[in-house]
Amino acid sequence: MKGIFPIDQFQKLRTPFYYYDTKVLRDTLACIRMETAKYENYFVHYAVKANANPKVLSIIRESGLGADCVSGGEIKAAVKAGFPADKIVFAGVGKADWEIDLALDYGIFCFNVESIPELEVINRLASAKGKVADVAFRINPDVGAHTHANITTGLAENKFGISMEDMDRVIDIAATLEHVRFVGLHFHIGSQIMDMGDFVALCNRVNELQDKLEARRIRIPYINVGGGLGIDYAHPNRQPIPDFGHYFETYDNSLKLRSYQSLHFELGRSVVGQCGSLISRVLYVKQGTRKRFAILDAGMTDLIRPALYQAYHKIENLTSEEETDTYDIVGPICESSDVFGKAIDLNRVSRGDLIAIRSAGAYGEIMASGYNCRELPVGYISDELV
Repeated sequence: MKGIFPIDQFQKLRTPFYYYDTKVLRDTLACIRMETAKYENYFVHYAVKANANPKVLSIIRESGLGADCVSGGEIKAAVKAGFPADKIVFAGVGKADWEIDLALDYGIFCFNVESIPELEVINRLASAKGKVADVAFRINPDVGAHTHANITTGLAENKFGISMEDMDRVIDIAATLEHVRFVGLHFHIGSQIMDMGDFVALCNRVNELQDKLEARRIRIPYINVGGGLGIDYAHPNRQPIPDFGHYFETYDNSLKLRSYQSLHFELGRSVVGQCGSLISRVLYVKQGTRKRFAILDAGMTDLIRPALYQAYHKIENLTSEEETDTYDIVGPICESSDVFGKAIDLNRVSRGDLIAIRSAGAYGEIMASGYNCRELPVGYISDELV
């Protein structure tokens, strides 16, 4: 729907740039608040890695969500945006000492620990500060997700987490360390998951591990099931807000949460994915031997997902009402993989037309690079363009 874009304002801006529809974002956040309010102890931490635009972060913080960070830089961005430190969780398979020190200094809610060496380093650094760090162990549940291989994280072959077989040993080691406190289990099986059966499989595995802990008389207050809920890339207008109701209900029905436990989620893509679009301008229309190319001023440096994951994004011509033609939509980068879509039907394209690449609010601006010495794209929110 071209009417949702302020095209007159777009014409005045240098392309490419990211545009974030704050109504979609705020409606999404309101839906999350409404659905989680149905359950007593459900908490959502926004996964900052999806989009760290400061204006977007501020809106998310205003909604009351916590933050899930995977680097010291993300912790700084979250704190700067106003997220309370006691709502920040710190994940990541390779936390540097300075990042751990930073998190300890801020007094974050919890570290999601992925290995015994990491646990020992956190204990040593916390000891030097006279602090005790709360830790949850990220367990690799060996649960596959129906998604792209590059964004599956819960299989035994992946680099993430502690194997189920090592869980007891890690808990025993933690009990000998004076400056860490074992408070929970953490899981994350992948991203862009649309099949609720994958989350049911995770719940079944968590239930098994919980029973195992209780057999040892170990009670933990905190279960974190990560994120992973996908969005509808094919129909961003039809379904701008994911089905959070079904998502949270799946956990309520399948996870045997104890009365003394809270359940935490780390949602990223599903929060911001549909509110963002990459806006680009057509530089040239080139007729090849067998196909026609629409060459944009945006490239894989601005949105790498199609090149990296062969990801699909809906593409629209915002400034043409002519009959449709078929194009390969490509960028200016000196790489053959710099392609946004092949054989895409668009209203007839001319030089200067504005093109919107939809559902780009997650893993778009945040993954942009300066390859070919290109400038990073600017991100605007709709509140600025009224």
